[in-house]
Amino acid sequence: MEFSTKQKAFINAFATEIINGDAAVFAGAGLSAPLGFVNWKNLLKDLAEEINLDINKESDLVSVAQYHFNKFKRGKINNKIVNEFTTLKKGSVNHEILARIGIDTFWTTNYDQLIEKTLEAEGKTVEIKIRNEDFSRNIKKKNAIVYKMHGDKNSPDDAVLIKDDYETYNDKRELFSTSLRGDLLSKTFLFIGFSFDDPNLEYILSRIKVLLKDNTPTHYCFFKEVLAEDFNDENLTKEKNNENYLYAKIKQELKIDDLLRYGIHAVMIKQYTEITSILLEIEKKIKRRNIFVSGAAHIYDPYTPEEAKELIHRLSYKLAENEYKIVSGYGLGIGSVVINGALEFKLSSNYRNLDDLLILRPFPQIQSGSKTIPEIWTDYRKDMISKAGIAIFMFGNKVNANGEIVHSNGMEEEFKICLEYGVFPIPIGVTGFISKTLWDDVMTNIDRCYPNNSELRNAIREIGDSTISVDRIISNVIKAINILQKI
Repeated sequence: MEFSTKQKAFINAFATEIINGDAAVFAGAGLSAPLGFVNWKNLLKDLAEEINLDINKESDLVSVAQYHFNKFKRGKINNKIVNEFTTLKKGSVNHEILARIGIDTFWTTNYDQLIEKTLEAEGKTVEIKIRNEDFSRNIKKKNAIVYKMHGDKNSPDDAVLIKDDYETYNDKRELFSTSLRGDLLSKTFLFIGFSFDDPNLEYILSRIKVLLKDNTPTHYCFFKEVLAEDFNDENLTKEKNNENYLYAKIKQELKIDDLLRYGIHAVMIKQYTEITSILLEIEKKIKRRNIFVSGAAHIYDPYTPEEAKELIHRLSYKLAENEYKIVSGYGLGIGSVVINGALEFKLSSNYRNLDDLLILRPFPQIQSGSKTIPEIWTDYRKDMISKAGIAIFMFGNKVNANGEIVHSNGMEEEFKICLEYGVFPIPIGVTGFISKTLWDDVMTNIDRCYPNNSELRNAIREIGDSTISVDRIISNVIKAINILQKI
């Protein structure tokens, strides 16, 4: 997908907020709708008919729910909530991306449990707030918190649905309002899954305005552009369809301007499928901050051990200095030096947390369970590489059973996994062995491996030059990584 200038600006800005730990998601009904969950009109259709109303003629759906409650109380409404929001167990691709990319704060008006279930499927510990009482306890070492500000399908009696519920919200759910105010002041929100037919939206926007007044930071909301092709009703004349289109377009533009009062900037899309593409691009941006280091060295030819260790140490230091997170499998002759470089930067700069700079994962050496060691190592490699966006390859040799120095087949496998997962490979060809073979490969198939950027390709080309200095190797690797952050 080719992103617009404003979409690119949003992708870069929101990815930065996620990396900094300052991003949050506010999910509306549209996030779950593609999975088959009913929208508000379908939810209330049967109930409206029972009180002799045509749901297609109604715009104030909260009032419709209230009118039904006035006649029949809560029983049928509760049954609707339980039945309609229990059918699906697995989130959409958008749920899955949001669960993966490191956002730790989720607010939702949805009664379903797809957000929390998808987060848990990603192996995350999730704390859920549904009632005021939930604020009195906290889960230690949680990865994410989900605020279900309108309740949950398993407690339909407490769900916010009718006018009475909204009118007494701040009295009955005061802690939600307080927490929302704090998050809206301290985090950048992405509102996703809201349509402007959703009766919740106006209540949410007004609550934001009341809570924050004119102190609203920047937030974002996906907004589907009104298109002429959406107005082709065969029962209407071409002129009438065009008239309806122009009216809807004007109304949308006014609504977008109005959203700015709440600090919400519209991210325009032409089709809802673009949301997935944008979220995937955000995920790629975040992963590119994670640099997988692949290396193994029984010997360091053509360098002396001191020269090789200087190269590895200084490169690791520079990666940490640029606040990239190093992910590595503790390769022979490489892993310890990588640790030293990152640790030196951490100690010299008083950096807040080594875990933000370095993840070292030694490979298991003893077989247990049904899988062989090679199978376990392959799974292990895939798991590590799936969390990175860029991979550096250095040296790459080992001793075989006959005592001979041979190329590292593990590094070759890691290279193939990188290509499979869309991870940009940076083989430092001058370090020889499998890294030189991989460098030859990328230079032969450069269009397969890199975007069409001359600076980037020149930097990759130069790290295969045997006359290049250690300083030039490091500066070219860092340059290539920095360029890839912006592409």
